[in-house]
Amino acid sequence: MILIVGSNMTEAHPVAATFVKDAVLGGAQLIVVDPRRTDLVDFANLHVPIKVGSDVAFINGVMNVLISENLYDKKYVESCTIGFEELRQKVMEYPPERAAAISGVSAEMIREVARRLASVKPAMLMYTLGITEHVCGVNNVMSCANLQMLLGNVGFECGGVNPLRGQNNVQGACDMGALPNVFPGYQRVDNEQAREKFRKAWKVKSLPDKPGLMMPTMMEGLTTGKIKGFYVFGENLANTEPDIHHVEHCLQSAEFLVCQDIFPTETTRFAHVILPAAAWSENDGTFTSSERRVNRVRTASVPPGEAKPNWWIFKEIAGRMGHKWKSANAREIWDNEVSVLAPSLAGIKYSRLENDGLQWPAPSEDHPGTATLHKDGCFTCGLGVLKAIDWIPPAEVPDEDYPLVLSTGRRLYHYHTRTQTGRSSGINELLPEETADISAADAEAKGIVDGEMISVKSRRGEVAVKARITRQVPQGLVWMAFHFREACANWLTNPVYDPVTQTAEYKACAVRIDKLKAMTLAENECNEV
Repeated sequence: MILIVGSNMTEAHPVAATFVKDAVLGGAQLIVVDPRRTDLVDFANLHVPIKVGSDVAFINGVMNVLISENLYDKKYVESCTIGFEELRQKVMEYPPERAAAISGVSAEMIREVARRLASVKPAMLMYTLGITEHVCGVNNVMSCANLQMLLGNVGFECGGVNPLRGQNNVQGACDMGALPNVFPGYQRVDNEQAREKFRKAWKVKSLPDKPGLMMPTMMEGLTTGKIKGFYVFGENLANTEPDIHHVEHCLQSAEFLVCQDIFPTETTRFAHVILPAAAWSENDGTFTSSERRVNRVRTASVPPGEAKPNWWIFKEIAGRMGHKWKSANAREIWDNEVSVLAPSLAGIKYSRLENDGLQWPAPSEDHPGTATLHKDGCFTCGLGVLKAIDWIPPAEVPDEDYPLVLSTGRRLYHYHTRTQTGRSSGINELLPEETADISAADAEAKGIVDGEMISVKSRRGEVAVKARITRQVPQGLVWMAFHFREACANWLTNPVYDPVTQTAEYKACAVRIDKLKAMTLAENECNEV
């Protein structure tokens, strides 16, 4: 059985989606929990169209049924977890009827989901940004973990809590310490032993003992002058961050802005220095997938012009600052630095990556890699922690002025801000513009016909975009992507963040839609002039 929560896999992860489809065709059951009727619903045994932002309430309702009907894995919970009593008390506050009132699905459907999940073991849970891009994103993820531990589904092949990463090599970037609170290998910066190890290895006098700043704080720091220099590496912030008007103000305020990228972007317009980087196919190195598998990447073509590998650029800048880094290629960086300093990667050397790669942790060179974490419920931290969690609504909910919910995501044919796919004429023919996806009921209420230009407006901005009337979207919801600059959803999205991860609430804000006022002949002639 596969439970997919908040993931439009067929468009955001189409390759992974083929494996899900094959599993279903091979007899696996599939439950899709998503406000929209995505294409994967056609393969599902059950579609659960919960309201945007109601995930915790829904999952608490499912766990209420599991406990009330004694369907949970009591042996697993008693031997492999802690915190059950606190969790039980909390989910008892969410009987199916209350969870139904919040989530918008029936109490009987919540019971059916619980009973289906309890009938198959193990069951796999998969989620994507529909879970994390909320002000309660961390709580959403922990709720998914609660559910799977309650069912006894963590630590087994075809089970677990499986996040589908948003971009290629996100896992690898995190493994390398591209986070403000850890060194490579997830060694915390506030750990004295870890700091001392990296201080010696990097030959520096000291290292910070507190986590660094996160994105929203850095952006605000540009406007106050607290942040003097800003280095943007492979990010198109001027299109991907919420409330683009504010983002552009922050970037314009930067005293010194460096962009390192493979193409010009909306963000490089603000840069004082642009460093041209080699693309992935022009590099030699490693990528790490969502399953923690480290694979080799080999150079397929020579970088054009002055473009250089990213590691080379960083090394040259370090050299100008007086640091002489020895490693002269990606292999030396991995074998002599990464695998030496990160215990979970210690057994992974380039010589072992010739075939299908290795999954960390691989603590020694004779270790085969770890296919399944927390094997048989033996958690790396000791016992799995069940955590009592309350539901909270999105930061901005519909009202009289803005009566609809806007949720955002990706479409199949384009990737992010079209920095790459926008340069493909064939892809642009397949999807040449953005649309605002709305229900037939909302379109009828406004007298909107399919394909006409409409206004979508929030408290932060307004875009003119073509209406797409579709049965995929329920009444009360507007759905858009952020691929196209002019009609980018992020002109509208709300710059509020999860307090722990500082991930923006891209999945929920209040908007209104209206027919665009037809221009008079005089106005049209004036615009043409």
